Amino acid sequence: MCGRPHLRRTRQASRGSRKVAIGSAGAFAAAALIAGAVAAPANAGTPQTGSSTQNREATGAAIAAARAEKAGIDWKDCPADWGIAKPIQCGYVSVPLDYAKPYGKQIKLAVDRIGSTGTKDERQGALVYNPGGPGGSGMRFPTRVTNKNPLWTKTSKAYDFVGFDPRGVGHSTPISCVDPQEYVKAPKADPVPDTEADKLAQRKLAKEYADGCYERSGEMLPHMTTPNTARDLDVIRAALGEKKLNYLGVSYGTYLGAVYGTLFPGHVRRMIVDSVVNPAKDNIWYQANLNQDIAFEGRWKDWQDWVAKNDATFHLGDTRAKVQEQWLTLRAAAKKSPIGGVVGPAELISFFQSAPYYDSSWVPVAQVWSKYVAGDTQALVDAASPDMSDTAGNASSENGNAVYTAVECADAKWPTSWSKWDKDNTALHKDYPFMTWANAWMNLPCATWKTKQQTPIDVKTGKGLPSVLIVQSERDAATPYEGAVELHKRFKGSRLITEKDAGSHGVTGLTNPCINDRVDTYLLTGATDSKDVTCTPHATPKP
Repeated sequence: MCGRPHLRRTRQASRGSRKVAIGSAGAFAAAALIAGAVAAPANAGTPQTGSSTQNREATGAAIAAARAEKAGIDWKDCPADWGIAKPIQCGYVSVPLDYAKPYGKQIKLAVDRIGSTGTKDERQGALVYNPGGPGGSGMRFPTRVTNKNPLWTKTSKAYDFVGFDPRGVGHSTPISCVDPQEYVKAPKADPVPDTEADKLAQRKLAKEYADGCYERSGEMLPHMTTPNTARDLDVIRAALGEKKLNYLGVSYGTYLGAVYGTLFPGHVRRMIVDSVVNPAKDNIWYQANLNQDIAFEGRWKDWQDWVAKNDATFHLGDTRAKVQEQWLTLRAAAKKSPIGGVVGPAELISFFQSAPYYDSSWVPVAQVWSKYVAGDTQALVDAASPDMSDTAGNASSENGNAVYTAVECADAKWPTSWSKWDKDNTALHKDYPFMTWANAWMNLPCATWKTKQQTPIDVKTGKGLPSVLIVQSERDAATPYEGAVELHKRFKGSRLITEKDAGSHGVTGLTNPCINDRVDTYLLTGATDSKDVTCTPHATPKP
């Protein structure tokens, strides 16, 4: 798993709180060819030369990049229904569906940008962003400038802020696996099975979902891989007129960055990866999801400790054990009779999981829960149930989950034996019950996936790769800390900043001067500390 989108769009989410991070649970299956271009793969330091297909893809990526560099991007005001206001501009970049066939079918990727705010002498190029997923859109990134986000004022003087929808996402040839209104409909079955019949029903749903992906988006599925998205990123770099890429990736965006840095090490200028997916081949993606279940349980307990410490505000229990008892009581009530007719255990997990994901959700989730215990049922219904009238939001939710599934299923070979899934998740659930089964069902479509599953890239340092800045909180649930350590080992010369005794996902978006100042310094000067750095945690949320 990685930084997976929350799978259902809730009323609360439709008001703008929906976030993307790797594999959480939510919905339960629930260029003209020029001489130099041919040489570009070698110049990029591409070490993945193990097969003729990889060689053709490397050549195809160089051809596509050369074509894009010549074409550029026709920047215009963004379409009104995209919700991206001036002075941000939008455009498209064409890329091959299949890089082994660079002159074959092309697909369009949506990009947007806002120019740097500093002087001409201060400008250092474009900074391209990916927020994670797989399935997350980066198109909101330029609004950090228009909204005057104080953490990014220094960097925005030097860089154009560029966002994009990865292939299959949003406005970039979107894929779909099921009717969006059906996808969000609630209540869904309790992900924790009581009987073998419950497991069989979930297995049936997972296979139907995989079949739906093939029926609705089959042509795209074999090409929905992280390496292809990394190649897309290089084509975007070329279309922007940038000789080298400046990149900020969060959550799954760190794995995209790791693969880009492996395939195109000589094309990297600056790279920050924040909340890191473990890039080891044997971790992508089945094992990553199992590891995430363990980390989620730990961060769930951290949040319960905080709720207990603030019992005077929330009245949910003054010890972790009492708070957990309240959770089990709530879960049992929703299982017996869905709250408001729509919020069952599946919907509760989808809503409550944002607390272990993000510290910014600690207070709002606790407030909603506190109101419920005090007798206000409607607050929980509004927060955790789908808004069936929000058809655009529901379509976005369904698309995000379709891309999440398609990329993870295509990137690696998954176990096809149900007995392995059953054994592994049954064992994990005993000690880590919060997310395990919900996560299993979300990923199970990969067991019956109908298109080719690849072998993950061997992430490593190649010729020309500069120092990469790695930022990670110690108790991250979605991307456990070991991922940052592993990438640090693989990218020689990288620097690791650890936020100790913290666990929020997406560290660079939080106020912590120990981290913020180093991010600015790196992006503005390229300098890192002479050794790895440990920072004290950002401020704990106040009720």
